[in-house]
Amino acid sequence: PQPPGSMGPVGAAPPGSFVPRGPAPPPMGAPPMTAPPGGAPRMGAPPMGMPPPQPPGSMGGVPPPRGPPPGGPPPGAGGPPGAGAPPGSNVMFFSTAGGTPTPGRGPPAPPGSSVEGATAGMANMSMAGVPPGMGGGSMGAPPPPGTGYDQAGPAGGPGRQAAVAINDEWNCDPAFMKLTVGKIPSTEQMANNMKCPLGVVLTPMAKDKHAALEGQEDSEESPVAVVNFGKTGIVRCKRCRTYVNPFVAWVNNGRQWRCNICGYVNEVPHDYFSHLDEEGNRRDLKQRPELCNGSVELVAPSEYMLRPPQAPVYVFVMDTSAASVANGSLAQACATIKQSLDVLPGQPRTQVGFIGFDSAVHFFNLKATLSQPQMLTVPDLAELFLPLPDDLLVNLADSKELVKQLLESMPTMFATTRKTDVCLGPALTSAYRVMSHIGGKMVVFLSSLPSCGEAALKHREDPRKLGANDEHHQLNPADEWYKTKAVEFHRLQICVDLFLFSAQYTDVATLKELPKFTAGSLHYYPAFYPPRDGAKFHQQLERLLLRPTGWEAVMRVRASRGLRITTFHGNFSIRGTDLLALPTCNPDASFALELCHDDAVLNAAVVSVQAALLYTTSGGERRIRVHTLAVPVSGIVEEVAKSVDMDVLCNILARQALDTALKAGLEPARLRLQTACVDILRGSKPNAMAGRVVGPPGMHAQPQSEAPAYPESLQLLPLYTMALQKSVVFRGGTDLRPDERSDLMMQLNVMGTDNSRYFVYPRMFALHTLPKEACEATGDEEENAVGPKGGRVTLPPMQNLSAERLSSDGVFMLENSIDAFVWVGSAASPQVLGDLFGLNSVDQGGDFTGVSLRQEKDGSELALKVHRLLRAMSSERCSAMRVLVVREGDPASEARFFRYLVEDRASFQGGSYSYGEYMALIGRQTR
Repeated sequence: PQPPGSMGPVGAAPPGSFVPRGPAPPPMGAPPMTAPPGGAPRMGAPPMGMPPPQPPGSMGGVPPPRGPPPGGPPPGAGGPPGAGAPPGSNVMFFSTAGGTPTPGRGPPAPPGSSVEGATAGMANMSMAGVPPGMGGGSMGAPPPPGTGYDQAGPAGGPGRQAAVAINDEWNCDPAFMKLTVGKIPSTEQMANNMKCPLGVVLTPMAKDKHAALEGQEDSEESPVAVVNFGKTGIVRCKRCRTYVNPFVAWVNNGRQWRCNICGYVNEVPHDYFSHLDEEGNRRDLKQRPELCNGSVELVAPSEYMLRPPQAPVYVFVMDTSAASVANGSLAQACATIKQSLDVLPGQPRTQVGFIGFDSAVHFFNLKATLSQPQMLTVPDLAELFLPLPDDLLVNLADSKELVKQLLESMPTMFATTRKTDVCLGPALTSAYRVMSHIGGKMVVFLSSLPSCGEAALKHREDPRKLGANDEHHQLNPADEWYKTKAVEFHRLQICVDLFLFSAQYTDVATLKELPKFTAGSLHYYPAFYPPRDGAKFHQQLERLLLRPTGWEAVMRVRASRGLRITTFHGNFSIRGTDLLALPTCNPDASFALELCHDDAVLNAAVVSVQAALLYTTSGGERRIRVHTLAVPVSGIVEEVAKSVDMDVLCNILARQALDTALKAGLEPARLRLQTACVDILRGSKPNAMAGRVVGPPGMHAQPQSEAPAYPESLQLLPLYTMALQKSVVFRGGTDLRPDERSDLMMQLNVMGTDNSRYFVYPRMFALHTLPKEACEATGDEEENAVGPKGGRVTLPPMQNLSAERLSSDGVFMLENSIDAFVWVGSAASPQVLGDLFGLNSVDQGGDFTGVSLRQEKDGSELALKVHRLLRAMSSERCSAMRVLVVREGDPASEARFFRYLVEDRASFQGGSYSYGEYMALIGRQTR
């Protein structure tokens, strides 16, 4: 097989050319609820208004300066004496004497270089076929003289740094990368005292998803500016391999540039030289997208190529057993794949292959010279072989008619089968052999527990362990075979996407290792039922096939010296120490990482984080997508606390708790969440006793009393912490099967902030009292709206997540970013029932298992509004939602619905607090 990590060809764009960046999307909003004006947070659900976003670079109070700035550049740095701001830097230092920004020499840049860039180049790592130059340089040597980093910077104590403003237009879009805080604590001791995790949520291809919605799945147009350095070669730091970005400083009259990650002074290539203006900026700044955009895409030059570009490859591994035929998943899968054939990305280079399995493995010969597909069956699983190695993977353009014939005939071909055993292990091995010389995407469909051949699994679900201390053992894999096979797959650039449909135990905890370590995805439909699950399955499979995809990708994140990356979260494999191996990457792939202080004091006034994703487009061009984010450093606790992004913080806390749940159990995970909440609030409050916490109206709240005042940015942390503890991932009790919990854990571990926001605290609306202006089309600038750009609709008023908000004469909808539940009261109005479901009474719907929303074409205005709202929410996230109708009084369906009413008491240890009681508990613990 060809070595993995190879590079594609250089694009044809001329040197210096770029694709202009499109208009920025609306700013990422804060959580949908905030405390009312007046300072005191309510203990009930806060008002529904959307507060203005707090950009990472927003300024708090301006601390007094340490002293007069140095009169000139550091020795050896070049440049005219007495220059103001670092030449060419996009960081402005403000004088505290007045309100007008004045250029001035700020503190020296951080010494040394990124710890995460400390590994050797990729070619020296334990990975084959990755080009030199992506790895970090050696960090052990002291900074060379003349870099400006051999001087001691100012101490980082409170009130000692100069005030800093960062041009937010040059930071990457928050959709790509966000930090938990907008200001970094200046010292390790301060960070340890505050206890607020320093984390990053990264979705490197986030903006590609909206192009897919508009039918541009196969377009090579990038959502960020594309730069071709041509014969100059990509400009990178010689030491830490950081890519040139808006936050580097230009010195020595533009002949050198100082890296904003490690501080090394690099020579500017002759072809890249430009004179500086009177402010020290390059005169060609506006003509260089990489110098004025935090996100750019670089065309990789020829030295990055080790083999011809990978063609997009799709190998479908289909369960053809009796269970798959009976539940309809085989027919649904074949129909969706056939519908997507004409628009699969990468044509005419795209290749496809099909393998079926039950108690034997079925291969399909799709050679273009045949008149119809041929099926070849290998029943001997112990001596498995490929009957026609050269004809099982074919070019789609040449064999498209044969592929369509196969997809039309496969459901009927196995319609009368009585085979119940399935040999997943041998089928995976066969697919691996078919595609190992190229790599690509392996899409697996499974309807029952693997029961024969290699890697057969045993039924290990034990109801007695539900809610017990050792329940987490059922959430960990039972067999190492799947993890070992996944590691083999990722080394050859094979990604596994897994679809599960079983009504019985399937051991999701073990099978999820396949997508987890190959950067794939897991989709679970327990007891698959086409009328209920078919639409969601169709949309998810179609999106998986058609969305923009990066092939044979690797990603590295670098941070300024003084910070160190400690942990990664998401679906990937790690090569070396810090290189994320991603056989494929897509707009839905989200990753998280945690940072910590590596030095006792951060001597810089600004720190930077840069993520670089190296991948091949479906069209066969090698690209490097670079995102850079710069944030100021502060020694003032109040400033750091004020800059917290609640959505990112909850996302990081949830992923941390997931690790604890799998290692120690669900109860320790819930305890970790509560401890983190208390520690963060205690470490962030400016005064020990100030402010008041007001109880929610109509709930059992204690009388108002003195309690710790929480920063405005953290006032919702107790609510979201309690919601996480009671969520379907971490809740106790015996009502959640291991398969379902494992699936939800897998989904939470790869969620971006847009989805996790409402997974943590869902939204609930009253449908029977929708205002006239709700669910109507609105402009992109409207904050209280949902939907992608050009398709936003206004949101109805949100309700508290409490059963007290429900009424028997009403109809309520709750959405958690995965599914939507419609709760129908037993005394709901016949008019509303008719408009939504076409029913005259609640009794006419029975248990409501067969009831669904009326179609839009039926003309009901209320149904049109609800469909418009559901479509906007699904389009914004590029994910389909099932609509599950729940009747009041039905024990089974109501139990699932009430799991999400997190403000009420729950019947498991640690979950017996209402929101008011939980706030009182946190208030006592944070005194």
